[in-house]
Amino acid sequence: MKLDEHRKKYFQYIINDLTQLNSDVIRTFKQVFYNDSHPDLLEVVKTEVEFYAHCVTIVGVKLGYWEKIGNIIDVGNTNHILFRSSGDAGNRKITVSKDWWVWKINEPQKRVGKLVGENQKAEMGMVFDPISIINRIRTGEYGGRYPGF
Repeated sequence: MKLDEHRKKYFQYIINDLTQLNSDVIRTFKQVFYNDSHPDLLEVVKTEVEFYAHCVTIVGVKLGYWEKIGNIIDVGNTNHILFRSSGDAGNRKITVSKDWWVWKINEPQKRVGKLVGENQKAEMGMVFDPISIINRIRTGEYGGRYPGF
C-alpha cells in the first residue's frame, strides 16, 4: 500500500477469523520501502509485524486502495494473536469500559471485564473498513472513538 508518492508498506492476508464474522485477518509490516523498489516478498514477510487487524481485503482491492502483488504461504504463527472488543463500543457516555472481551483467532470470545495485564496489548477486534486500515498504517491509529481501559 502506498503511503505517499515515494514510500509504501506491505501487509499480508493470513487467515479468516470465524469468531469475528469470518473476516480476513491481516498482518502489516513495519518496514517502509520506496515505491520504485521491488523487495522479495519472502523477505518482507520475515520483517517485524506492526499490527494485526480484521478487514475485508477484497473491498480495498476493488476500491483501488491497495493491490494484490503475490501469494506467500508463510503466514507466521497465529496462535499468539489476541483481539479485544468492548460491549460499551458506541456508547459515548462511557470513556473507560469495564466490559471487555478477548479472543484468539477462531476461538470463543471470553468476557474479562476490566482490561488488565497482557489483555491490554490485544489488538482492536472490530472489522475495519479500508480507510481505517490505511489510517492505521499511515498514522498508527484507526481514527474514530473507542472506550479506553
